[in-house]
Amino acid sequence: MKPAFVIGLASLIGSCNSKPAETALSINTNIDSIRFTAEAAPEWSNLFKRKSGWFGGDGIFALVRSGNEAPGAAEKEEALIWFSDTMLGEIIGDSLQPGFSMINNSIGILQGGKPDSSAIRFHWDKDNQGKPAALFIPQTPATSAGEYYWLGDGFVNTAKNNNIYLFGYRIQNIPNQPVFGFKEMGNTMIIIPAGEQPPFPGKRQVDIPFWLNRAVDSVGSFGAGILVNTKEAGALNPDGYVYIYGCRGQNKQVMVARVQPADIESFDLWRFWNGTEWVADANAVQPIATNASNELSVTPLEDGRYIMVFQREGISNKVGIRLGTSPNGPFGPIINIYDVSDDLKDSPNFFPYNAKAHPVLSKPGELLISYNINSFKFFDEIGDFPQLYRPRFIRLKYELEK
Repeated sequence: MKPAFVIGLASLIGSCNSKPAETALSINTNIDSIRFTAEAAPEWSNLFKRKSGWFGGDGIFALVRSGNEAPGAAEKEEALIWFSDTMLGEIIGDSLQPGFSMINNSIGILQGGKPDSSAIRFHWDKDNQGKPAALFIPQTPATSAGEYYWLGDGFVNTAKNNNIYLFGYRIQNIPNQPVFGFKEMGNTMIIIPAGEQPPFPGKRQVDIPFWLNRAVDSVGSFGAGILVNTKEAGALNPDGYVYIYGCRGQNKQVMVARVQPADIESFDLWRFWNGTEWVADANAVQPIATNASNELSVTPLEDGRYIMVFQREGISNKVGIRLGTSPNGPFGPIINIYDVSDDLKDSPNFFPYNAKAHPVLSKPGELLISYNINSFKFFDEIGDFPQLYRPRFIRLKYELEK
């Protein structure tokens, strides 16, 4: 979808039920429309098209160490960009060489905030035999043997010495299930001391107690996206809370909790949106949207609205957005902004997933959005398409009412 256009529907969906902090910012209550253009951002996609060492990964979230979440923050300081399942090896020509490996997470450090291949370095750990290993391996009291981490969103907690808080998902493989042969077992936070470099020797891990030992498929988990709505993060309409979004069920329901940054590890102080108010009972949480994806983003706009970015229906070829009047909504109808079908043309087994925005890598008036490409027959096809498994990017430019 290249040309600019306006999406409009016949009616609005009511006013906000929450009571944000008083501010001089005038909030646009139109949650049905926005004027925008969306186009490929090949310079960012090509940044991750690599042939030696790190050559693929999914997930992808980004932050800067100061905790600044404003557009373009990465131009002034280094950005940490983290991935879940990661491919390591060598590609000569178009041929993947023997000896490649997969680890479950890794991190890149980018200098200057530009898609410059000479300005990014990738990091992972090593095991006792010197072989590549994931940076983060589950070691919480609830962890069982054989589990590994996929990573959710994260943020710099300026109320906690600028420590980095990453959300983790404990994953376990399902034997003899070749497609989606994995299961999420539980939800954690990983805390990285401020200033530490990979492999982050001082990191620690905490089980998130909500729904512990219950089936994640039915109750969901948190960390799909984070909005740091604080003055310290440069938020446009700060109310002092960190909003933590989660995903639940096959219908990809979006849930939201919030807590003040200083209380992030005091789980009894977390509050959950039940559709009307913030409550202490996690079991009362109600979805603020559906048909989203396991990874997403919610970003404030300059007119007081909030834009949720996601892969429609989880793995469809459409990148979608919803507009809301507060971090917890209400959010309007899905607006399709981009069709990723061109990235799927080489194989009927390819699929896209987990679109989200990266404000710290974006320019004002734009959102840089990533999405991932994978294959239902991954290990059968990675040899033929060794660079399929990497993020692609689009640039969403928007115009707001004056």
